[in-house]
Amino acid sequence: MISVLFVCMGNICRSPTAEGVFRRLVGDAGLSGDFYIDSAGTHAYYHEGSPPDQRAAAVAASRGFDLEGIRSRMVGPEDFDIFDWIIAMDRNNLTELQRIKPPESKARVQLLLRFATGRREEEVPDPYYGGAQGFERVLDLVEVGSRGLLSTIRARHRL
Repeated sequence: MISVLFVCMGNICRSPTAEGVFRRLVGDAGLSGDFYIDSAGTHAYYHEGSPPDQRAAAVAASRGFDLEGIRSRMVGPEDFDIFDWIIAMDRNNLTELQRIKPPESKARVQLLLRFATGRREEEVPDPYYGGAQGFERVLDLVEVGSRGLLSTIRARHRL
């Protein structure tokens, strides 16, 4: 089983979007039984237990991605034992993940857009304080990054 955790700040916009997108891509590839997928936030105590932002869920649903059942939670040191891949949406969250990563952890901690081919962006921007266009842009970036991530994982694990 390959485990992937997506991480943003509050775990209500970007990381649940990535969880939903990646879950569908994995399912479409017929690999659901090979993956454990989740999301969390570095500052999710603000939203602990909350569903994804309604704007994120609406944009995702308009493109056929399901965020139903996802609830915000904090990322913790135990996640570095559970997950093989811990994928940050931006540098601030990557820095926080690297700060709390136990030295013995073998988890790969990366930025999502490191896996996006043909993109100049390096970070998935936080759409929380913007309008619907920000959520559309996030979904565009998450889709490209998730496709690249899945391709990388498939090659590395020979799936």
